[in-house]
Amino acid sequence: MIDEHHPPAAGSTALPASPWQSAGAQGGAQAAQVSGPADGGCDQSPLMAVRKPAGASGDSAGLPGELPEDAETTADLPVGIGDRLEARFVDQAGTEQRTLWPDAARGVCLEECGPVRRFPVRHGKRMAPGWWWSATNGRLVHYASGVMRTQVMLLDWDPSIVAIACRPVELTWRERDGTWVRHAPHLMARLADGRGLLADCAGHGDISPRLACRAAVTEAAAAAVGWRYQVLRPPDPVLAANLRWLAGYRHPRYRGGELAVRAAEVFRRPRPLIEGVRELGDPVQVFPVVFHALWRGDLSARLEKPLHERVNVTAAPQGRRQR
Repeated sequence: MIDEHHPPAAGSTALPASPWQSAGAQGGAQAAQVSGPADGGCDQSPLMAVRKPAGASGDSAGLPGELPEDAETTADLPVGIGDRLEARFVDQAGTEQRTLWPDAARGVCLEECGPVRRFPVRHGKRMAPGWWWSATNGRLVHYASGVMRTQVMLLDWDPSIVAIACRPVELTWRERDGTWVRHAPHLMARLADGRGLLADCAGHGDISPRLACRAAVTEAAAAAVGWRYQVLRPPDPVLAANLRWLAGYRHPRYRGGELAVRAAEVFRRPRPLIEGVRELGDPVQVFPVVFHALWRGDLSARLEKPLHERVNVTAAPQGRRQR
């Protein structure tokens, strides 16, 4: 992996510094900086289970009001879940809205909504919540931890994703014992085919029984409207490290124009990275364009192996990227 924090070995070509530090991101003139390890810590946003007396109504405690008896129900939910599933979201005007989950999933652009719940700053933690500038939809995406930031980065890199949002919807349901349960999946993404993806971020270990129960309901709720749900696990550390480096060049300012066209020709056949860069011109000018092309997928390399100046790079088949 090319290390932005250490000088290159003697005799090698110096690489330009990444404009984004791996611990933060910036969008235009805005920047969000955090300190701490790149992938340290687990989710810092506890899921909440709350109780409400049977037959009670109203929103004063942050719980949903009663829905009409003839309201449309959500099908195929796990045994033990009541007959109503409600969605809470904050629309683009900043107004909190509540409706049935199928109506929200099919009629609301949830990827345009802000977080329904913010992530708290916890004293004593090495990792604080922050913002990731998304090259996918050109806006900042909130995250709570290093684990979650890595998953936002992976979604941003995925060519099948066209929009990313943090916690844009909260699902609420009542179990048969009268318990009201609320769950706001960490991330929502819009796929290129128009479907939605809900996701929660987890560490390397087993997920808690609490999250497992909520994941089962959320997966069934997503499937009922043609969406997907996943519990996202940490990626291979080498892949994550390589993508963190390339993400420093994800902004369109590094697209390169004519230089990018020449790069595709120079790397038409696999060859070491440094050889192609030197043929294209001044490495200080060429490397950012090549790294941007690797991030976009216009050029390809084996990112599961450490990225270095002798890694083989080749132009990707035309049309591989969907954005």
